[in-house]
Formats: sequence, structure tokens, C-alpha cells
Amino acid sequence: MEYRKLKDEDEDGSSAADDDIENLRGKPLSVAASLGGGPVDPKWKRKSMVTLALTVLTSSQAILIVWSKRAGKYEYSVTTANFSVEALKCALSLAALARIWTNEGVTDDNRLSTTLDEVIVYPIPAALYLVKNLLQYYIFAYVDAPGYQILKNLNIISTGVLYRIILKRKLSELQWAAFIILCAGCTTAQLNPSSDHVLQTPLQGWVMAIVMALLSGFAGVYTEAIIKKRPSRNINVQNFWLYVFGMIFNAAAIVIQDFDAVVNKGFFHGYSFITVLMILNHALSGIAVSMVMKYADNIVKVYSTSVAMLLTAVVSVFLFGFHLSLAFFLGSTVVSVSVYLHSIGKVR
Repeated sequence: MEYRKLKDEDEDGSSAADDDIENLRGKPLSVAASLGGGPVDPKWKRKSMVTLALTVLTSSQAILIVWSKRAGKYEYSVTTANFSVEALKCALSLAALARIWTNEGVTDDNRLSTTLDEVIVYPIPAALYLVKNLLQYYIFAYVDAPGYQILKNLNIISTGVLYRIILKRKLSELQWAAFIILCAGCTTAQLNPSSDHVLQTPLQGWVMAIVMALLSGFAGVYTEAIIKKRPSRNINVQNFWLYVFGMIFNAAAIVIQDFDAVVNKGFFHGYSFITVLMILNHALSGIAVSMVMKYADNIVKVYSTSVAMLLTAVVSVFLFGFHLSLAFFLGSTVVSVSVYLHSIGKVR
């Protein structure tokens, strides 16, 4: 299969990219000494920055989505918003490349021209994300919001399993235990009086949740394989081609789902300032995800989004009067323990 080919081609260059955010434990004393005020390892600093950016951006996504609604409904077309996100990501990647070309010139690693073999793999994750995003709307016909948040945690396990199968990366027994604890902690943090309904979810809801988890996990791991296939390739070039296909698929979704509405009311009908902020947030989050995959891995992304979920709940206390339950504090503690266990359980 294609991802096997990607993995084989990546074998020689994967050692530099394998170091994830918590790899400082295994570094020489000269690097570890940076904690005491010495020089900071540039790779560790870069991974930390992109992971922190992803956590902050992800934590504000749900808040902006809630704010973008009016009377509990989306007055704008969701498909046009998704297309705008892809277009903005593409434009930001081009802007970054233009700056690189001005400062460093055009090289083999940062030029947009490419081969068919390199670009032909990008439609796969773009299509997977499109299907997953569409299912995200239909699943609410079978499950409520609290139940959806709990079922969404299946993505944690699917990412770990697919990470092992597709990329052939080993996780230690301690890391597997930490992964399961992370899933349990996220679920516990989201429990509330209406969460019992998740056990009454119809078969269709469970099937959609499982398919969404597999699609999300596979798309993420597959994208990491593509990005790390050629470690020296500029991340903005790789992003550009991925987002181009994302625009194509989302344009098709507009034609199929909202063509009449867009023609009659306009592409930006119902947009507000909050909608624009939401699109900007999603675009920056997407770029941050690709950078985490480039400089860290999908496991770091999973932990980052899990911590972001907790941060969202805390911020919601001040913005929406959200009440933190005992289950939330217990779940937060479990997630923190999981992060620690994963960091000390890295395979050497």
C-alpha cells in the first residue's frame, strides 16, 4: 500500500524527525543543562513553540464556534467557511515561501515545482478529512453534544494503534498505559448528568463515531508519513500542496451541498467578525498541526489537543458561566498523570 512505500522511503531520514517533544530526557547533559540556564536546544525550542501554539489555538476553537452561532444556528454556510480556511492556509503558506525566497533564494527544497510521485499522495488525507468533517454534522442526529465529546475520545486510541501499524513506531508498555489513561481521563473530565445517554447511543451513532475516529487517526498518521517522507523539504511547500487539494474537495462540497444558497445569497452571507476570527483560528491551527507533525509527531498532537480540551473548559467558566464538576478535576488530574507517564516511558 502507499503508506508502506512512504514508510520505506522515510526509513533513512526518520531518525531526526522521531524526536518528540519530551525527548529531552535522553539528550546529553549539555542539552539537558539548558533547563538550568544554559543554551536551549533549537529543535527542542521549536517543538515546544509549535506544540504550545497548537494547544492555545485548539482550546479557543470551540469557544469561537459557539460565538459564531446566532440564536443557536449557523447563519453562514459551513462549507464556505471550510473552503475559506483551506484558502487562507494556502495563502499563508505562499506568503511564508515568498519571504523565504526573498531571504534565501529558491532551492530544490523550497521550490513549488514538484513531481507527480510527490504530489499524488496529498489528495488522500484531504479526502479523508473531508469525509470525517461531513460525518461530524450527521452524527448529531444520533447523539447529543456530551455524548459526542465522549465518543470523540476514541480518536486517542485509534491514533496510537495506527501510529504503530502505519509508521512502525514503537510505544513502550508504559506509553500504552498512559494512552489508555489519557482516554479515561478525557472521558471522566467530560462526564455530566446527561452523559449517561452515551450508553443509549444507537448503533448508527457508534458506527459513525468509530469511522470518524479511524478516519481522523489514519489521516493524521498518513499526513505525518507524507511530511516526513522528505525531511529536508520545506514545510510550507508540503502544506501548500495539501491545502490545494483541500480547497478542491471543499469546493466540491459547496457545489453538492450549498450551491443554491451560495448563488442566491452570496459566498459570505451570514459572516460576522467572530466568523472571520474562527476561520483565522482554524487556519492557524491547521498550520500548527502540520508543524507538530513535521517536528514532533501525532502522539504529541493528541496530548496537545487533550490538554486544550481542559483549557477550553477552564476558559468557559469565565466566558459562559460553565461550572467545573468534581469529575472535571479528577479527569484533569488523570490527564496530567498520563502526560507525565508518556514523557518518562519513551522507548530508547
